[in-house]
Amino acid sequence: MKPSSLSIPDAQLDLRGTPCPINFVRTKLRLEKMQPGGLLEVWLDLGEPIEQVPDSLTMAGYQVEQIIDCTSYFSLLVRRPLTEQ
Repeated sequence: MKPSSLSIPDAQLDLRGTPCPINFVRTKLRLEKMQPGGLLEVWLDLGEPIEQVPDSLTMAGYQVEQIIDCTSYFSLLVRRPLTEQ
């Protein structure tokens, strides 16, 4: 993960209250609709969501650029790759 304070998300997805694995599926579907290289900000709950979703996205070929602890939830910045794998 490379923190980047200049990264402005192209879209935002609030998945607080959404259980696993639905939050991963919704994130992946949203990323698939974005332009290659697009940056998505995802809000996830504490616990299983933040423990599972970033790893699942990385394994699916997406780049997790930043994870921010916002106290009651986490903000995740995920980039769609420029080329499909």
